[in-house]
Amino acid sequence: MQILILNGPNLNLLGKREPEIYGHETFEDYFEHLKIKFPDVALEYLQTNHEGVMIDKIHEVGFEFDGIVLNAGGYTHTSVALADAVKGVTTPVVEVHISNVMEREAFRHHSYLTPVCAAHYIGLGLDGYKEGIKFLVDNK
Repeated sequence: MQILILNGPNLNLLGKREPEIYGHETFEDYFEHLKIKFPDVALEYLQTNHEGVMIDKIHEVGFEFDGIVLNAGGYTHTSVALADAVKGVTTPVVEVHISNVMEREAFRHHSYLTPVCAAHYIGLGLDGYKEGIKFLVDNK
């Protein structure tokens, strides 16, 4: 089983950026825990601050991989193009947000991704990624 974890803008700052919201752990450290937790899953990880790179990666793996766990960061609330990319592929995509976006600024309450994703894990901290992987494994 192959799963891509795709992180969007500013998530490269995990562990540094607003630790009261996002925690103190880097994603790279957490990713090592995920690989141990899911030894039978080939996990791939990409973080980018560029919308087009995210779309290209979804297109690249979206017909071959068994799932994508996507934290699109701020693009969640702004990118119709990213939602169209998710809608255009056959690989199931799980939306993840570390913080509870519904308890934050009003502009974060709308997601273009929610209608096109297979599942959503919001406000579970980094464990939302683990839950997203479990969902994909359980629903293979």
